[in-house]
Amino acid sequence: MRFTSAGSQVRALYRPPMTEPAIIFETADFLVLNKPAGLSVHGDGFSTEKTLADWLLDKYPDLKEVGEPMMSQKGVLILKPGLVHRLDRDTSGVLLVAKNQVTFLFFKQQFQTQQVQKTYRAILFGELKIDPLKLWQTIDIPIGRSSSDPRRRVASLKAVGTLREALTDYRVLKSNPDFTYIEAKPKTGRTHQLRVHFKAINHPIVGDKLYAPKLIGPETIKRQALHALNLTLKLPSGESASFESPLPNDFNQTLDSLGLAC
Repeated sequence: MRFTSAGSQVRALYRPPMTEPAIIFETADFLVLNKPAGLSVHGDGFSTEKTLADWLLDKYPDLKEVGEPMMSQKGVLILKPGLVHRLDRDTSGVLLVAKNQVTFLFFKQQFQTQQVQKTYRAILFGELKIDPLKLWQTIDIPIGRSSSDPRRRVASLKAVGTLREALTDYRVLKSNPDFTYIEAKPKTGRTHQLRVHFKAINHPIVGDKLYAPKLIGPETIKRQALHALNLTLKLPSGESASFESPLPNDFNQTLDSLGLAC
C-alpha cells in the first residue's frame, strides 16, 4: 500500500507555509503526519515554544499514556506522546505516531532492528563527485558526540565517548558546480546522521546553521534543506505500507532557483 499527503500530485507555484502538521493517514492504532519545518517534535525542558507533542496532546489526550517519556537536564519530565521516532526541528516530512502502547512497541521494534526504510531528499553545498559506475554510494563513518558543543555530533575520532556505527546510502539526482540535490536512505538512526555524514564528506546540507553556519545558501530557504520524503514499514495487520510527503514550497522554490528541479 502507498499513501501520499494530499496535493502531492500537483505542484503549485505557491503554497503557504504549514504551521501545524497535516495528517497523511490515520487508523485507530496510529497516524502518519506531515511535519512542517520549524516545529520541534517534543520539548527539551528549556524552551516554551509549542511542539508537535503539545499539538498531539491537544487533539489526542489519551496519547499522554503512550510512548516513552524522558527526563530533561533540569529534572523536568518531557512527554513524547506516541512518538516512535523523531525529526529535527527544521526537518520537514513524514512522521509516525502510535495511538496505543502495543502499537508503539510494535513500531519501535522495527526501528530498533533497522527494518524501516526511510528516504530523504536534501540539497548540499558543492558539486558532489561520485563513482560513476555506482547508482548508490555509501557513507560508512561512525558517529559520536562533539567534545566542544553538546548539541553537535561528529563523524571523527575526535568524538567524545563511544563511536556508534552509522551507514547512509545516497544517490545524486542533479547537480551543478555549486550545489547537489540528493536522495538519501539512512540505514542506521543516529542523531543528526545525515547532517553529520554530509558534513564529514565536505558537502554539508544547505541552510544547516549548526553544521554549516558560515556557508551562505539561497534566499529561498531559511532552514536546513532536508525533507523526510518517504517511510516504508510493516503495519500491525502484517501488510507493508509506504507513506509519502510532498516536497514543501520552500524546498521546491530552492530547487527551481538553483536549476536542480527534476
